[in-house]
Amino acid sequence: MARLKERFLNEVTPALIQKFNYTTVMQVPKIEKVVINMGVGDAVANSKVLDSAVSDMQLIAGQKPVITRAKKSIAGFKLRENMPIGVKVTLRGERMYHFLDKLFNVTLPRVRDFHGVSSKAFDGRGNYTLGLKEQLIFPEIEYDKVDKVRGMDIVIVTTAKSDEESRELLAGLGMPFVK
Repeated sequence: MARLKERFLNEVTPALIQKFNYTTVMQVPKIEKVVINMGVGDAVANSKVLDSAVSDMQLIAGQKPVITRAKKSIAGFKLRENMPIGVKVTLRGERMYHFLDKLFNVTLPRVRDFHGVSSKAFDGRGNYTLGLKEQLIFPEIEYDKVDKVRGMDIVIVTTAKSDEESRELLAGLGMPFVK
């Protein structure tokens, strides 16, 4: 079982029950899924860029990403409907816990001048979005093989009803919030 999942069940759950006076374990918010999205706008001009984004993403998430396509045509961006413009992965269960464990303990501390993640990036419904500027901070990515620095968005979807519950849940799991 993933280390983070054990921590969630054994430490975080009782702490949350105590703090928010839940009557049953089922009320405790949990992490539902993690969606990693990488927009690859350059794929419009050069479709090879997409392949490297796909392989980067596969290394990071340990799962094959889906290619996202444009919903509308936008002439200003030389974009036509259905052109591939990004890759995304949805992680659930074991893989999700592994990824988060790695993100909190290995990846984020590798960011230059890192003081913690913002505690304002909640959406009001208990979900958290984190933007990363480069894929190089992931230990799986080999520096020499990177063709271009790409950022990505990581959305952590929880079952929490409020931002406060969600923040407690993530902080309990070891999310490095700014002090």
